[in-house]
Amino acid sequence: MRLTGKAAIVTGAARGIGKAIATAFAAQGAQVVVSDRDEDAAKATALEIGGDAIAVKADISVDADVESLVQKAISAFGKIDVLVNNAGIGATTLFLESSREEFERVVRINLTGTFLVSQSVAKTMVSRKSGSIINIASLSGQKGGVGRSAYGASKAGVELLNKVMAVELADYGINVNAIAPGPILTEVSKTMHTLETREAYHRLVPQRRYGEPEEIADAAVFLASDEARYITGHTLNVDGGFLAAGLLFPFDSKTSTKLADEK
Repeated sequence: MRLTGKAAIVTGAARGIGKAIATAFAAQGAQVVVSDRDEDAAKATALEIGGDAIAVKADISVDADVESLVQKAISAFGKIDVLVNNAGIGATTLFLESSREEFERVVRINLTGTFLVSQSVAKTMVSRKSGSIINIASLSGQKGGVGRSAYGASKAGVELLNKVMAVELADYGINVNAIAPGPILTEVSKTMHTLETREAYHRLVPQRRYGEPEEIADAAVFLASDEARYITGHTLNVDGGFLAAGLLFPFDSKTSTKLADEK
């Protein structure tokens, strides 16, 4: 029970990675606010989690929704110890075909939304001189993926914002870290990823598989716990080795040695 006594907000928690994180937090003893734009799905997730979990409808790109979310969390639990900025949207559109409207919408939700929620929650943590903020970044913010101009730029921004927040909030006892998932098997990836996309990930990820939402949740539990008290400003990649990988190919040591000798 590594999170006993802690109150947490998880945005975008109605399904997928957010739901897995909210569920894991509750299993570790935390009181959890399940926040999502989809109110019915958020309520269903909170009911499934049980215990003290509550659902709050919120669009993180809307200032009034953010303030309402924070106030409802404090009204319910008296404090906020942990914030997980998971809410976001994806887009796969070639750079030359991307519209300004789509680009700005992705950035507004993924980056500006993360800023708004973090700032509002951090203000409540400052007086208590403690807190943990976890930002869900992405491998797409670290590599130049096809069709990822808007999404990748927004997540790269999240990763840099993560560092600035960590530096500025350190004096207040607030730790700020990020998790950068690789390909994760969610409802969205099952429907949006084409056969070519899945084959590419299986070829490029050293572990040769998609990750599970629960594997991201495990990392979030660690970063939210007191075990991570001296970790801040860090991005933890949970990606099966994707970021670390270079050239991947079947290697035959006998053939390679023979060719080298012949040269």
